Amino acid sequence: MTKKLLLTTTLFLSMAFGFSQTKEELQIQKAEKQGIADAAQAEADALQSQIDVLPGWRIGGFGVVGGSLSNFNNWYSQGAPNNTSGNIGITFNGFANKIEDKYFWRNSLTTNFSWVKLDNKDSDFDSEDFEPTTDIFNISSLYGRNITSKLAASALMEYRTTVLSNFNEPGYLDVGIGGAWMPIENLIIVIHPLNYNFVFADNDTVFESSLGAKIMADYTRQIGAIGFKSNLSMFQSYKSGDLSNVTWTNSFSYTLWKMIGVGFDFGLRSNKQEALNFAQSNFTGVLADTPTFDNVENGLQTYYTLGLTYKF
Repeated sequence: MTKKLLLTTTLFLSMAFGFSQTKEELQIQKAEKQGIADAAQAEADALQSQIDVLPGWRIGGFGVVGGSLSNFNNWYSQGAPNNTSGNIGITFNGFANKIEDKYFWRNSLTTNFSWVKLDNKDSDFDSEDFEPTTDIFNISSLYGRNITSKLAASALMEYRTTVLSNFNEPGYLDVGIGGAWMPIENLIIVIHPLNYNFVFADNDTVFESSLGAKIMADYTRQIGAIGFKSNLSMFQSYKSGDLSNVTWTNSFSYTLWKMIGVGFDFGLRSNKQEALNFAQSNFTGVLADTPTFDNVENGLQTYYTLGLTYKF
């Protein structure tokens, strides 16, 4: 009996020792292969860096898709116990840049669209359609002739509007000339003291075109699986501060698998003309003064979108 127990114990210890050796050997082999893969990736990244600085076109983009759907039946704790609701958001950031030794031509497109739906099954008066909420369309084109490696004379065209509803109501077109500064790689700062801000809208008592200064800063970077883009667009009217506006948008993405990942977009905006137009459109005239530039509350406009991303 003792011999059998000793033999069984020895057998189990041998098996465990053999398995441990096999596992350690596999881990060593994996580490060796991983080292080879890391070295190859470093060489590939170095080659890509050399390609990135060569003259020619650079084209790319990424987008965010977020959404949710829900259905409630007899959920009495809420005001509408029987309802279906949904929210869909789509963001796309794309660029096409031509970089040459003596000049550059940078083009970018930013869109952010979202729809929301709330269908109260107990009411015949609400909408069963997805209604647009966030509606942003921005396209810009910047041309520059290099003076030095970091400074260029430039001309900019930028157009901003809504698409899903109230197309070109309002719409903004900035056209101007000045200079562009590239202090570090991937960052460009545009300062155009001579810029005309065309405003397209039916309500010409609020919306007005004017001459002013345009400042734009754009930083786009890809670090491994992380990509981000930050864009600041500011117009300062020489006629009145009421006609000035500023928009700051930011996009982040993290690639999880192949071209798919997660992303987050958020934006800030200040535009007193839009605030006054909205206040006048919703003015009832009851116990309140007529909205004007002097008394309107110009609240900070914000949005954000969180969801899955696809890198193009």
